[in-house]
Amino acid sequence: MTGRQRTRSTFLLRSIRPTRSFTTTVRSAGVLVACASLAVGCGLVPGATGGSGDGPIVVMTWAPEGTAATNKPGMPAFARAYARWVNANGGLNGRKLEVLTCNDHNSGVDAAKCARQAVKAGAVAVVGSYSQRSDSFLPYLEGAGIPYIGGYGVTNAEFTSPLSYPVNGGQPALLAGLGKELAADCGRVALVRPDTIAGDTLPAMLDAGLTAGGHDKAVDQLAAEDATEYSVQADAALKEVTATSGTGRTDDAGNTGKAGKGGGGCVVPALGDRTGTFMDSFRRARGDYPDVSTATVLGSVDQTVINSTGGASSAFEGAYVTGWYPVASDPRWDPMKKVISQSAFSDTRIDPADTGVQTTWIAYTVFRKAVESLGGGAVTADTVTGALDDGLRISTGGLTPTLRWEFTDQLASIGFPRLVNANVTLQTVKQGRLAAAKKGFVDVTRTLEDADVD
Repeated sequence: MTGRQRTRSTFLLRSIRPTRSFTTTVRSAGVLVACASLAVGCGLVPGATGGSGDGPIVVMTWAPEGTAATNKPGMPAFARAYARWVNANGGLNGRKLEVLTCNDHNSGVDAAKCARQAVKAGAVAVVGSYSQRSDSFLPYLEGAGIPYIGGYGVTNAEFTSPLSYPVNGGQPALLAGLGKELAADCGRVALVRPDTIAGDTLPAMLDAGLTAGGHDKAVDQLAAEDATEYSVQADAALKEVTATSGTGRTDDAGNTGKAGKGGGGCVVPALGDRTGTFMDSFRRARGDYPDVSTATVLGSVDQTVINSTGGASSAFEGAYVTGWYPVASDPRWDPMKKVISQSAFSDTRIDPADTGVQTTWIAYTVFRKAVESLGGGAVTADTVTGALDDGLRISTGGLTPTLRWEFTDQLASIGFPRLVNANVTLQTVKQGRLAAAKKGFVDVTRTLEDADVD
């Protein structure tokens, strides 16, 4: 892991509140960064990007496509379909919605290019996007005062930037919820995760859930996020979780944790799009070891991955999977499915069961309600941000709790002041299909408060 640039500190004081004056100060300071690299007029006033008047309301959605690592093509594809649907139904406050899309290629250089394009185009928001390169794109958005609504929650910066409005608890909430559930059922636990800056944040969150349930910490197994096979990592994880079957692992301080009621080992792959590749290697290797269980988070597995790895005979059969939202068959998704059926034009990239597509739908729901709250007023980056900062409460039809962003929330104490939705759902793979394992949401706020994020 040497040679990688480390993330900046994410800790902010609980007393910080993103007032209008505070965010304006952030923009004014940051605009110098954007102006230094943009070939656009630097007479730009922070927060005064396009969208006022009678012209179209311009936004952008970005995600990686066609890369060797995690790809989310359904997110920009759905954003375009959503714009077609909105415009066919009268637009937003009577104005056309124009959605620009960009491919960040899982690259810091390209993520910055996407952000510069958003600034140059006068976008009033970046909505429903995925990128692991927040350190590359956020300075440009902050410099121009453009809000980042509904990122995927894959980087810590999404939960610290005063211009970020996450709609879910990201990887921290998913892993904390999963760890808490596995504490009762697993012996030794091994987390197989990417050897990346974003991946470095994952062990602490899984461990927070495990320790909340009285369990020992997980073994941290690193892997390349773009590998074509994972036989070495699969073998190493199996050795770890079966080495002392039925007992907890002794940590560096000599403390032995609880093994869990089931006592068998558990392997938790969290490799994004490469989770299916890992499971191919895992299936070949597991025959040489005692039985172990698997568990993971949505985003690393979905119904497509389960189908491709054997369906009902998949290594995921019986596994716990934590998600942010209700299962795809829940009727609360019907409005999103209506948009897809009417405006996606059989675009195979748009899957209603894809967590990225679901996140983009919720993010655009937030954006639409923020715009509607402005009535006939100007729609700019500054007015959208102002609406969200001034206490606007947004219902998502039961797909999340009511959303409202403040810097005084509980998780500011651990450096996540923008994490306002720490609810997760617990699902399981039953006869090859994802199904709800528990009704409703599980709030992991208190579990995250105890996370060791130093």
